[in-house]
Amino acid sequence: MKILNVHAHYDDFELTAGGTFEMWRRALGPQLSARVLVCTDGAAGHHCRTRQETAAVRFAEQAESAKIGRYEFELLKFPDGRPIPEGGILDRPFLAALWKAIREFEPDYLFCPPLPTDPLMGVHTDHLTVAEAVRRVAYLINVPHAFSDIYPTDESHSEPVKTPVIFNVYDGYMFGANQYDLAVDVEDAFPLIAACAYCHRSQFQEWIPWIGRHEIRGPTTIEEWSEALRRRMARQRQDMRVGGDRALEFFTATAWGAAPTMEGLERDFPSLCRTHSRLGALGEKLSRWGVL
Repeated sequence: MKILNVHAHYDDFELTAGGTFEMWRRALGPQLSARVLVCTDGAAGHHCRTRQETAAVRFAEQAESAKIGRYEFELLKFPDGRPIPEGGILDRPFLAALWKAIREFEPDYLFCPPLPTDPLMGVHTDHLTVAEAVRRVAYLINVPHAFSDIYPTDESHSEPVKTPVIFNVYDGYMFGANQYDLAVDVEDAFPLIAACAYCHRSQFQEWIPWIGRHEIRGPTTIEEWSEALRRRMARQRQDMRVGGDRALEFFTATAWGAAPTMEGLERDFPSLCRTHSRLGALGEKLSRWGVL
């Protein structure tokens, strides 16, 4: 089993799918390969560090999180090796780099940000860019010559490449516009989620309080951060109109890549919360796609 999270920034993964990846790891052990692909260099994510310093600090924070979470971490770069800046770049070299990264890993499941359906809802430009990029390259994943002008290959012979099932994660920047099909119970993984996310101290202690409200003090201890994370996950449940107090992560099936089947999802997803998952509605959606 191979699972891939594709997101815009350092710190996005831990707050959207970190618990599910951990529950998968606990279920499958060495049979699981988990990778996180970050699509921007993070250099703009601070108010009093230089871009170069910020990029280096944030890379180190993600590497620390990966060590704790025992997942692979890759920073996406342009075909010429340059890091990809923040700010919503969506051009052919970006698509080519993403296409190549997905093809080389061949995930069974890919998780990425959602696309808003309501133009009045808020978005983060980088989340929006990554979501659109995944949607655009999804069909091209098994098209071997799609970017062979950028990544030369032997065009006289090709091997098939697996197209993953693609899920959207929850996006806090689209509060009020999120939807979901599956709820995964990650309560048992909460301490690990908190520990991995706490690695991003330049963000949660410094940058996010500054850019968010300017006067709010960020959490300075893992205990304070764990309490803040509990409140954050409670707001997600409220947004999704889900009761209870257990930690949950939410996912929406797409038809961007391979179409999932109910049998496959129920077999593969660890700690699937049947009480809160919308399996009936998902079954209707899959039937419209021609699968069950």
